[in-house]
Amino acid sequence: MAKFGGRSNGLCVLYVVIGAILGGLLGELIKMSDVLAGVAPYLVTTYTVFDMSPVTVNLYVLQFSFGLSFAPNLMSVLGVVLAVYLFRKY
Repeated sequence: MAKFGGRSNGLCVLYVVIGAILGGLLGELIKMSDVLAGVAPYLVTTYTVFDMSPVTVNLYVLQFSFGLSFAPNLMSVLGVVLAVYLFRKY
């Protein structure tokens, strides 16, 4: 497996995913806060980058629905940037 700074790419992907999730959760907490009400709309507005509508596959015994949407907000992006920084630093 290829190494990135002495660590695996899988660990970097894990950092990025966790950073995006924690950034999104922090954005939702900011949205509920009265203190940051002025900047909250800018931090939690989602921007759709990729949207694939659901496709249904019916096998008469099982039915699957597949769909994918990627719509990050600014806090998620900041979480990813922080995660990559922490991954490179430590």
